[in-house]
Amino acid sequence: MIFPRKKEIQAAPAAWWQSPAPSKSGKGTVALIAVLAGSLGGFLGVNAAGGDLFNRAQLVSSTSTIQRAPDSVAGIAQRVLPSVVSISTRSISGAGTGSGFVIDSSGYILTNNHVISKAAQTGGSIQVSLSDGRFYSAKVIGRDASYDLAVLKITAPGLKALQFGDSDTIAVGDLVIAIGSPLGLTGTVTTGIISAKNRAVTAGEANSESSFINALQTDAAINPGNSGGPLVDATGAVIGVNSAIASLGTTSQLGSIGLGFAIPINQARKTADQLIKNGVATYPVIGVSLNMNFAENGAQVSTSGRGILPGSPAEKAGLRGGDVIIEIDGKEIYSPEELIVSVRAKNVGDRVTLGFLRAGAKKTVTLTLIAGKN
Repeated sequence: MIFPRKKEIQAAPAAWWQSPAPSKSGKGTVALIAVLAGSLGGFLGVNAAGGDLFNRAQLVSSTSTIQRAPDSVAGIAQRVLPSVVSISTRSISGAGTGSGFVIDSSGYILTNNHVISKAAQTGGSIQVSLSDGRFYSAKVIGRDASYDLAVLKITAPGLKALQFGDSDTIAVGDLVIAIGSPLGLTGTVTTGIISAKNRAVTAGEANSESSFINALQTDAAINPGNSGGPLVDATGAVIGVNSAIASLGTTSQLGSIGLGFAIPINQARKTADQLIKNGVATYPVIGVSLNMNFAENGAQVSTSGRGILPGSPAEKAGLRGGDVIIEIDGKEIYSPEELIVSVRAKNVGDRVTLGFLRAGAKKTVTLTLIAGKN
């Protein structure tokens, strides 16, 4: 009997994710893999050697440019930097550096008094470096320790003065830019915000009441060498003179910790005008000496020595030693420093109302501020 031949069952081809079934001899698959590997190697060899693939490719170079808006940080920095200067001093006590900025195209430069005070006192040299690399010797027109400000003068062509802003209208949270020469690194730009206003801080090097200012606080990085440089707002107008940084009180803390302070430009501009016109500046006083060690709230009039100066507004208003001043024009006073900076933020001739405690009872007086003696 003849039986029909059985049909050969053909195995289904392997799916793409499966390994192909080996042939009976196993040689076909090995040969195929060898060929593929050889072809791949040859292909990569051609590419690596820069063969036909790259000969046919068209490489295109980009010619696009970054557009920086005039009100961007880069745009503001570009406008402000040419007016910011570096200051270097030499005196018998050593060398120092700081910053400043042009306030008049005729050559007047505003900076901190503590930047140039040692050179000014000892007849040392003061040199100004412009952003374009030019160097000039500077003359001190006037300086004032009470506000920690000084005006220098150089003779140079093509100077451009910065625009003054209004520090009274600046608000906490506003963007600011600090420019100067921290640690001798000229033309350094840092950004931040106004962190607080009306901070009573010591702006100069001396721990005396004459260097207290009503400062703007910023978290823009400010380091040694930034002193005297401008703090500008989002339009590029100057709203402060960078003057101080908070210290942790340790020798290991050398730089910014996000607590920088600037003299409000409204005060600085007024003082600079006086220094240019008269060589000296005036500041208002009420005519009292304060107990700087008073630990309670308020500012206590000193009970030792002459707490009340003879003929002063305080004497005429009836203040006495031991009185604790707790308000000025309705603003609460918590420390002697706050009273000092609050008075110095006003003008000679202004009338102010003081609230004070005497033997636990609150009283008020009104008096007229007079000019302090330099």
